[in-house]
Amino acid sequence: QVQLGEFGGGLVQAGGSLRLSCVASGRTANQNTMGWFRQAPGKEREFVAGISPSGITTDYADFAKGRFTISNGNAKNMVYLEMNSLRPDDTAVYYCVASPAGRWDSALGWKYWGQGTQVTVSS
Repeated sequence: QVQLGEFGGGLVQAGGSLRLSCVASGRTANQNTMGWFRQAPGKEREFVAGISPSGITTDYADFAKGRFTISNGNAKNMVYLEMNSLRPDDTAVYYCVASPAGRWDSALGWKYWGQGTQVTVSS
């Protein structure tokens, strides 16, 4: 079992930046592919980014490419999401995820989910 905890969300003006962090705890916390999803009000959860345990392989949703960067630093039980050039349509609850069973961009395949952290971008 793996537990995930996110922090770093908040309110930011359009064009600003935020860094989300997620810590994984549990027996295999440092062996998981991890990632981020988000869910805006009235919309389905959507894939943001994913990263392999080694950090070598990453994947991004089209809207995240060039603006967001996922990393896991030196501690393999941590994952970060650096978000730049934020827009009002980035407003959502951001969820940390771990251990995908298949496609990274499918919410159904991720085994572990955090509680989410709110990101609000004002215009």
